[in-house]
Amino acid sequence: MSASAVFILDVKGKPLISRNYKGDVAMSKIEHFMPLLVQREEEGALAPLLSHGQVHFLWIKHSNLYLVATTAKNANASLVYSFLYKTIEVFCEYFKELEEESIRDNFVIVYELLDELMDFGFPQTTDSKILQEYITQQSNKLETGKSRVPPTVTNAVSWRSEGIKYKKNEVFIDVIESVNLLVNANGSVLLSEIVGTIKLKVFLSGMPELRLGLNDRVLFELTGLSGGKNKSVELEDVKFHQCVRLSRFDNDRTISFIPPDGDFELMSYRLSTQVKPLIWIESVIEKFSHSRVEIMVKAKGQFKKQSVANGVEISVPVPSDADSPRFKTSVGSAKYVPERNVVIWSIKSFPGGKEYLMRAHFGLPSVEKEEVEGRPPIGVKFEIPYFTVSGIQVRYMKIIEKSGYQALPWVRYITQSGDYQLRTS
Repeated sequence: MSASAVFILDVKGKPLISRNYKGDVAMSKIEHFMPLLVQREEEGALAPLLSHGQVHFLWIKHSNLYLVATTAKNANASLVYSFLYKTIEVFCEYFKELEEESIRDNFVIVYELLDELMDFGFPQTTDSKILQEYITQQSNKLETGKSRVPPTVTNAVSWRSEGIKYKKNEVFIDVIESVNLLVNANGSVLLSEIVGTIKLKVFLSGMPELRLGLNDRVLFELTGLSGGKNKSVELEDVKFHQCVRLSRFDNDRTISFIPPDGDFELMSYRLSTQVKPLIWIESVIEKFSHSRVEIMVKAKGQFKKQSVANGVEISVPVPSDADSPRFKTSVGSAKYVPERNVVIWSIKSFPGGKEYLMRAHFGLPSVEKEEVEGRPPIGVKFEIPYFTVSGIQVRYMKIIEKSGYQALPWVRYITQSGDYQLRTS
C-alpha cells in the first residue's frame, strides 16, 4: 500500500495545503507531527519516519517546507519517498523556486498537481512535461473545448507526446563519469569508484525507437565479441530511465527505448574498479613553532599525455590561526580563503604527464594554539573532456522511425572529480 494523504507544512508545522487520497487516516492527525519531530530532534533520535500510535509520518524537508505523507498501513516506504522527491521536482519545474511563498501564490495549481500526481494513494502521472500539457500556469484563461486530457496520459508511452516535429533530427549523448577517490597519508588508495551517467538531449520527430550499444562485458560474452582488441567494461548498479525496456535488457543486454523529448538521464552505473589517481598530490607541511608554517604541494597529471584537465582546483588545508599568506606557483594562481581555512590553487589547463609546484608561506601567532582538530584532507576538482576513465564507449546508436528519416547522433565523453580527497600526514 502507499500514502493515505500528503501535506505541505510551513517551517512551524502549520498545514499550507493537503490532499486526502484514501480517507483512512484522520486529517487532524497531522497535528502530532511537529511536536513529535521537535521531541525527537531534542533527543537526538530524528528519523525520516515518525510514528504516533497507528499513524506513520514519512517526511522530507525542502527549504522552509515539510512534505509529509501519512499512512496507517505497512506502506512501501521507498515508493513514498521517491514520490515526495518527484513532487518537489515537479513543483520546481512549475514555480522555479519551491518555498512557502510559491505554494501560497499558486494554491489552485498545487492542488491540481496533487490531484494528478497521485490517485488513491498510488503515484500516477509524475512527468512534468506531460503535466504541463494540461495543467498550465495561465489557469485564469478558461477556454471551453480544451478540457480533453492529452492521449499521452493514457498511452503506453506516457513520457512522450505524439506529433513532435523537428526540421533537423539530432541526438546528443553525454557520457559523464565522476571519480570518487580517498587516499591515505602514506599514499595507499582506501576507496576508489567510478559513478557514471549517460545523458541524452533528443530532438527527434515522431515516435522513434532508439537502440544504444555499449562495450558492455556481459553483452560481449553473450555475442562472443570478448577477447582480442575488444575492450569491454563490467557495469554494476545499473539504473535506467522508465522509457528503457527492461525485459529486453535482461534477455540480450540491448538498451532499447522510445525517448522523452528534450533532456533526460537515460541511465546511471557504478564501477568499483581500482582507479589510478588521475591527479596525484604530494604535500609537505612544515610548522615552525610560534612563527610560521610552510606548505609545499606537488601535483602530477597521471592520465594520457594527449588529454588535458580543465578548471583544476586543489584545496590545501591550513591552520585556522594562520595569517599573512605568501604564494609561489609554477603555474596557475593561489589564493587564501580564510573562512574555509584553505588555500585554493587554480590551474586553468593541466596536460597529462605534467608536474607542477606550489609553495605557500604563512605567519603564525606567537601564542601556541592547542591543536585539537585533525588535519582535513586535500580536495581536488577537475574535468577532463574527450576521456572516460573506465573505457566505456558508445559503439552505436540506431534510430528507427516509420517515416525513415536520417538522424545524427553526437557523442561527448567527460571525466570529472567526484569526492576526490587525499589525506595529509
